Amino acid sequence: MKSSFNDIIQSEIPVLVDFFADWCGPCKMLAPVLKQVKEELGDAVKIIKIDVDKNQPLAAKYQVRGVPTMLLFKNGAQVWRQSGVLQKNEIIEIIKSNH
Repeated sequence: MKSSFNDIIQSEIPVLVDFFADWCGPCKMLAPVLKQVKEELGDAVKIIKIDVDKNQPLAAKYQVRGVPTMLLFKNGAQVWRQSGVLQKNEIIEIIKSNH
């Protein structure tokens, strides 16, 4: 998983990483919001979901202590981070400002 994760975040297209857990209520609320973001932005963003319970070393590397936590990467660098649920328009604005 690690090498492919590193390959994915090296993209020139912004990559939004959603660290989530199956047992997390707010994570379930965020999932359809991210789907709407992807539908609106299409190929202008990549969105990947990382289950913290199945990928603990990766969650630890990025110091994810609460879920949901979203990280935005551009060319392999983390350019933004937020914990909790945001609205679709807030997420889109953040992605566009880092495009």
